[in-house]
Amino acid sequence: MKVTLLIPTLNEEDGMKTIMPRVDKSLFDQILVVDGNSKDRTVELARQMGYDVVLQKTPGIRGAYMDALPHIKGEAILTFSPDGNSIPELLKPCIDKFNEGYDMVIVSRYAQGAKSYDDDAVTGFGNWLFTGSINFFHRAAYTDAMVIYRIYRKNLITELDLDKDSSFSFEEKLFHTNISWEPLLSIRAAKRRLKLVDIPGDEPKREGGERKLQVLKWGAAYYFEILREIFCWR
Repeated sequence: MKVTLLIPTLNEEDGMKTIMPRVDKSLFDQILVVDGNSKDRTVELARQMGYDVVLQKTPGIRGAYMDALPHIKGEAILTFSPDGNSIPELLKPCIDKFNEGYDMVIVSRYAQGAKSYDDDAVTGFGNWLFTGSINFFHRAAYTDAMVIYRIYRKNLITELDLDKDSSFSFEEKLFHTNISWEPLLSIRAAKRRLKLVDIPGDEPKREGGERKLQVLKWGAAYYFEILREIFCWR
């Protein structure tokens, strides 16, 4: 499959200078940056590097993905963070594993042999709780159901209704936030019994950019999703 490297950014100038030069462009048919109104040189640097750039208009990370969707040329999407949390040298192993015939491959911070160096007590517990709950309630076997660093078939977005606001609107309104689609992607892919696998990959400490995490609101919205999906969306 043709692969698009999809990179959501918000003031990621540092990462564009230090992380993105380590990305092997030959692995991808397209590198697409979707920028959430950065105030630094993120967009300028992305264009200088020859990447496609979409200027985000819809709020939130899911909004970034939806704004980017019409511009994605690949049949597979690999989402990647340029802030230092994602190791560029793991891009090729991730794609190689996907090409074995998987529907989704996750670069897991918690698989055997990997570690997150960016976790604190709260985020570490939250990731353990969410992943464990998804595994328990939806008969999955993830070690990391939440992370952005993953590759999956583009058509999963429509197959799993991730492109529909109705899949997210209730919890977003209830908790007054905008959430991403990685947890729901993990849940619905497991419910469909798709071919899924984790590979180990450390998560280094962040090097720059704006941390977008909303611990309480996102945590509540994601756990609501986990429980709702027990009864909804067959």
